[in-house]
Amino acid sequence: MSVSLFSSRRLGRRALLHIGGLSMLGLNAWDLTRLRAHSPEGSPAARHQGNACVFIFLFGGPSHIDLWDMKPEAPAEIRGEFKPIDTVVPGMQICEHLPRLARVMDRLVLVRSMTHRMPVHGPACSEMYTGREYFGPPTTDEALPEDWPSVAALVARFGASAEGLPPSVVLPLYSHFVGQSRRIAGQTGGRMGEQYNPVLIECDPGQPDFSVPGLTVLPDVGAERLARRRALAKELGHAARPAAPGDAVAQTYAGHAEMAYTMLQHKAFASALDLRQVPRHVRERYGQTTFGQSLLLARRLVEAGIPLVTVNYDHESKYDKRSPMWDTHHDNFGKLKETLCPVFDPAMAAFIEDLDERGLLPTTLVVATGEFGRTPRIGQFTQNAMTLSTGRDHWPYAFTVLLAGGGLRGGQVYGQTNAVGGHVVDRPVTPADLAATMLHHLGIDPRLEYHDHFQNVRRPLSEGRVIAGLS
Repeated sequence: MSVSLFSSRRLGRRALLHIGGLSMLGLNAWDLTRLRAHSPEGSPAARHQGNACVFIFLFGGPSHIDLWDMKPEAPAEIRGEFKPIDTVVPGMQICEHLPRLARVMDRLVLVRSMTHRMPVHGPACSEMYTGREYFGPPTTDEALPEDWPSVAALVARFGASAEGLPPSVVLPLYSHFVGQSRRIAGQTGGRMGEQYNPVLIECDPGQPDFSVPGLTVLPDVGAERLARRRALAKELGHAARPAAPGDAVAQTYAGHAEMAYTMLQHKAFASALDLRQVPRHVRERYGQTTFGQSLLLARRLVEAGIPLVTVNYDHESKYDKRSPMWDTHHDNFGKLKETLCPVFDPAMAAFIEDLDERGLLPTTLVVATGEFGRTPRIGQFTQNAMTLSTGRDHWPYAFTVLLAGGGLRGGQVYGQTNAVGGHVVDRPVTPADLAATMLHHLGIDPRLEYHDHFQNVRRPLSEGRVIAGLS
């Protein structure tokens, strides 16, 4: 369940806003009983000092060996078809199909030593979103109440932002498998409580006439409509909820509903989501795609004062059932060359340039990663029998994460893999380390604890170590 301010079911130019884990209307006694086990723990100590983070998730698992960690001296069945090109940083090379990104590599860090042990999509995604080892069976991909809380949820719980703005936002959708509505594990509050779910802005900003209902109407009409909705919601809410003075869940429900209306009337938030204000040449610079325009929205939300924005790579508009998203089990090189790089390259480069030009890059940590990399050998079967001789299978043992901004020294490579890109041989980095680094940048001590409602214990936000030596 989630608070939804916009009722449109058609996600073309319109958007849905979801806040917390409570339904705005129709909350009944059973819902309250179920949610009381996840009641709030009290007000967190706000530690946000104006820094921001954008977490870009490339669902499917990009091929590190074909993009960021190329092995031109390896045999053909390892190195593949692509050629490396020089970047603006002497000695640093990346894929020939990322020419715009090559021009901004002086502002990026290639962490070539990310590693974990989970080769299955759902659990691996959970590990990257949460920074914790997945505890369930690999066959279970669906989000469950006992999931580890995502970093986005930890920021929603322990972060701080300007009054009226949420600390953590996700767009344009939760990651999920093609053709399935269920979200993948690890993206919500989980065992910390779903009231700490990040705010979800479900949208397709790639549509030329994209707008957010309620934010783009005339000011007087919008205020009147919001006032009517607020009054109606309060009336129905009181009728739906049993009287329970001091009920933390009921208070949370009311708090999320109030946050929703506050956000709708917050000028900076409304302005950030109104892409009609953006000059056409800026929108075209990012690319008129869902991913590109989502990054543009992320920049605007950061500028408005939101500490953490998660951008999930959209995958519904065009996909191949055998190799959806970055999951290149067949035609690895064709997919990268014709479909994926032409979207990712201009959008990511424009995003870095835009943050830099607007003075946001020094305080904004950008993280781009998938759940794992791909096999060193083309056609190598490790997990998915659909892998063909033209594809690469899942490979979590060594892959690359892109970092930028946040005070990091750009133009460097951190860590190293062996001659075939299969295993880390220098300075390994784990999902837990990445989570700790993101929290630390946002002014949140990774050693702070939260109450694990599932096992009734207190846990540190992260058991990882902040990645050292990047500044």
